[in-house]
Amino acid sequence: MSRTAIPRHDGVEIISDDVVWNGRFPLQVVKFRNRRFDGAMSGVRTWELWRRGNAAAVLPYDPISDHVVVIEQFRLPALAAGVDPVLVELAAGLADGADDETLEQVAIRESREEMGLAVDRLERVGSFILTPGGSDENCTLFAGRVRLGDLPDDGLIGHGGLASENEDIRVRALPAQTAIDAAIAGHYPNSVATIGLLWLAARRDWLRDIWSRP
Repeated sequence: MSRTAIPRHDGVEIISDDVVWNGRFPLQVVKFRNRRFDGAMSGVRTWELWRRGNAAAVLPYDPISDHVVVIEQFRLPALAAGVDPVLVELAAGLADGADDETLEQVAIRESREEMGLAVDRLERVGSFILTPGGSDENCTLFAGRVRLGDLPDDGLIGHGGLASENEDIRVRALPAQTAIDAAIAGHYPNSVATIGLLWLAARRDWLRDIWSRP
């Protein structure tokens, strides 16, 4: 239960906190009051809270070829939301704490498992609450330096994922400007991928400069 405890806060009064599902990711039903902007306490509110914890994601970028690497995979929740279930994403994974991994180590591991890529440098982009209305998942996003070498015309550089988890992941390299333009146009429903590419649009020249050095 320690991983599901809600931190104490002067502006929050927890009335009840029930774990209604305790699978891999606990689901809590929490009744609480919080301090309003006018200083008064709110009425009793009831929220369902899905506890997923900390995660890390990485946008691989080759400053020499000026390409990024993304993955494509099937997502059932996307289908449920009425969008194309094959999403363009970044390699990402949860930090479950079992091996005392840092978020940087999670990002490097996920790049290897999902993309088959070796990341040798990381630059932190930021941390983002992905679904603040229902989950505590806090994803720290990094840009990661990779060396891609010669690329096929279609950019398809392999397949990744863990067979033990039935993952089926297609790995594709894209010209950085092509990917950035698609993100700006709103073509990627995955928020982490879009955030990473918009950050790259703002920091690309600087990143190419520092990452092109030995």
